[in-house]
Amino acid sequence: MILGLGSDIVHINRIEELINKFGERFINRAFTKDEIEYSKKFGANNNIGKSSYFAKRFAAKEAFAKAIGTGFRNGLRLSHIGIVNDEFGKPYLILTGKALDMLQEMTTDNKLPTPHVSLCDDYPIAQATVIISSD
Repeated sequence: MILGLGSDIVHINRIEELINKFGERFINRAFTKDEIEYSKKFGANNNIGKSSYFAKRFAAKEAFAKAIGTGFRNGLRLSHIGIVNDEFGKPYLILTGKALDMLQEMTTDNKLPTPHVSLCDDYPIAQATVIISSD
């Protein structure tokens, strides 16, 4: 059963401007350590690649906040939502703090709902969709 659906579009240039203006301060505030480490390993070294990588993940964080139905309030932060990839490249969410609490609150049967994420980009646009499901 689908419990939530969220989608978001981000202009890659917007993220590039934030990175250029605030540098590591923006990256460290908005992204998890796992996301930052993954970006260094897998080719997000040039400006467009780096901006595209972070724009997709920023869109996924926004999409998750929409899928749980609250947006970024009640203590939910960007850094509570991480998006990394498995060994085959499939993205998945790692939730901590308030994001995990809010996910658990979506059901009453003590089963943790499953969040699914899809990322894509076609410069200058990055897009993400999050579906939250339960058995």
